[in-house]
Amino acid sequence: MRPWKRRHRRPLTAAALLTLAVAPAAVPAQAGAAPDAGWVGTWTASPMAHSSDAVSTNGFTGQTVREVLHTSVGGRRLRLRLTNTFGAVPLKVGRVTVAPPDGPGGIRSDRVRTLTFGGAGSVTIPVGARTVSDPVALPVPADGDVTVSLYLPSATGPVTWHRQSMETTYVSGTGDHTGDADAAAFPTRLGSFFFVDGLDVAPATAPQGAVVTLGDSITDGDQSTVDANNRYPNYLARRENALPPGRRQAVLNAGIGANRVLNDSRLGGPKALDRFDRDVLGQTGVRDVILLEGVNDINFPWFGSEPDAQPTTPVTAGQIIAGYERLIDRAHRHGLRILIGTMTPVRGSFYYTAAGEEERQVVNRWIRGQRLADGVIDFDRVMRDPADPQRLLPAYDSGDHLHPGDSGYQAMAAAVRLDCLGPGAGSARGTDCTTARAS
Repeated sequence: MRPWKRRHRRPLTAAALLTLAVAPAAVPAQAGAAPDAGWVGTWTASPMAHSSDAVSTNGFTGQTVREVLHTSVGGRRLRLRLTNTFGAVPLKVGRVTVAPPDGPGGIRSDRVRTLTFGGAGSVTIPVGARTVSDPVALPVPADGDVTVSLYLPSATGPVTWHRQSMETTYVSGTGDHTGDADAAAFPTRLGSFFFVDGLDVAPATAPQGAVVTLGDSITDGDQSTVDANNRYPNYLARRENALPPGRRQAVLNAGIGANRVLNDSRLGGPKALDRFDRDVLGQTGVRDVILLEGVNDINFPWFGSEPDAQPTTPVTAGQIIAGYERLIDRAHRHGLRILIGTMTPVRGSFYYTAAGEEERQVVNRWIRGQRLADGVIDFDRVMRDPADPQRLLPAYDSGDHLHPGDSGYQAMAAAVRLDCLGPGAGSARGTDCTTARAS
């Protein structure tokens, strides 16, 4: 989906399985297993290869990149995952700090912690690898922010990034500014995450695991308010945090704008079938998956005219359904529950076609009737306009007739039955996991 067409723009151009490499590091929990010795993922951003713009292609040299990560659950300690999954050269990280934020781009200087990797203050991550820091004691709030500052002393080359962050990232001039209390040394503002793909915490009470939301730009939060954390997974995490401690789960956002189930693209990253192992199974403490993808597989004719264009690959409803079946099977083989969401309306958007709408309806009918996934969330039923069911309800429409706005994302999160998630969830396949108030 078209991530740059949003109300609050950030300049995108300004700026296998897991390989845990380099220093000795804590390894994320095996999928479907009990959470890793009291650890659980609280934030993630799915990594992507560089695009055509200057920042992601050229990377950084001798600069500090400061990024704000918004948590799901809180904890007493944290550990950070860094990635060079799509890098062209080994990634040298000279220093990494974490701290609570203090104003735009600022940090609490009295609570800065320097991360180590196998006891060392710097780390070099080989091409294609990622690494996890040593744990550090720092209270992390639920539904709050943690600021991460990375000093990159040598040329990074093309970056591993998450193109659409919906958060402001701050880039310095030359020098190590990881301990700077304010943003005076950070003149550049970007709208992407760089080299970070996971944050784990050790909660005060035993974590119940995590639910990973796998999807495209609707999961990624396109058109939500920048720096407000109003993506649907954020709203879902707030609902989870309101549950008793023994029931609540973390919520991890594995959405990528323009992502597809069946085909890679330069703009949308690796297809869901290829990234499932890294972006879902690789999360610490994952128990559940919510899958919401497919609309980009159907509606991609526009892609050939964009800067990062690749040839359009026509697919059928049957091929998308076959892709879903493979993802469902993979989740079950690793002991995970998986819920599947119906695709939301797109009429009035830039890539609506009558033929595409028919494909969407065919896939949605299959989703509602299948008995393979552990549950169905009927996002289409929740988000459509009763007076014109092929369109988003105006109150939920961001204005592009494709992506919800903040209120629409809140409605999506409210549609998820929480009793369908977590270790106590039922086992009947095909369960309607849409809340009654959202019907």
